[in-house]
Amino acid sequence: MTVSKNKYVGRPPKFRTKEEIQEKIDAYFKECEGELLLDDNGSPTCTKTGLVYTKQPKPPTVTGLALALGFASRQSLMEYQCKKEFADTIIRAKSRIEEYAEARLFDRDGVNGAKFSLINNFRGWGEKPEQEQDTGSNMVALAEILMRPGKNRNIHDFEGDDEA
Repeated sequence: MTVSKNKYVGRPPKFRTKEEIQEKIDAYFKECEGELLLDDNGSPTCTKTGLVYTKQPKPPTVTGLALALGFASRQSLMEYQCKKEFADTIIRAKSRIEEYAEARLFDRDGVNGAKFSLINNFRGWGEKPEQEQDTGSNMVALAEILMRPGKNRNIHDFEGDDEA
C-alpha cells in the first residue's frame, strides 16, 4: 500500500492564500468601475449628462463576485467563506457590495433592486425584525390555558387520543 505525500484529499483548493483571493477581488471591483473615455490630455471626457465611458460601470453583486473568483454559483462563494483563512477577506468584499446596495437605497432608480439584494444577500436586512421564540414561556402559557376550566372542556378529554 502506497501513501500519498499530499496531505489534501479531494479537489485542491481554488486559492492557497488570502492574498491570492484578494488580488482577484480587487480586479473584480476595478472591473465594476468601468473605463472612462479620456481626452488628449488624459482627463476624463465629460458632457452635459455626465462622464463618458468606453466600458460602462456595473454594480458589484455577490453573484458577480462569485463568478469573477471562478466559482460556479453564489452558494459556492458562501461555502468558501466558511474556511477560516478566507472568511475575513470574503466578508470584507461582501461588505463593499452591501455598502453599494445600501447607498442605492437613497437613489430613486435603484431602491427596489437594492432592497431586494440587501434582504436576500445580507443578514439583518428584512422587512420585519425576526422575533425570538421563547418556547419555554410558550409551553407554560399553553399549560395554563389547558388547566383553566372551560365550558364543556375537561383536560381528561385530551388524554388517550393516540389510538385514533
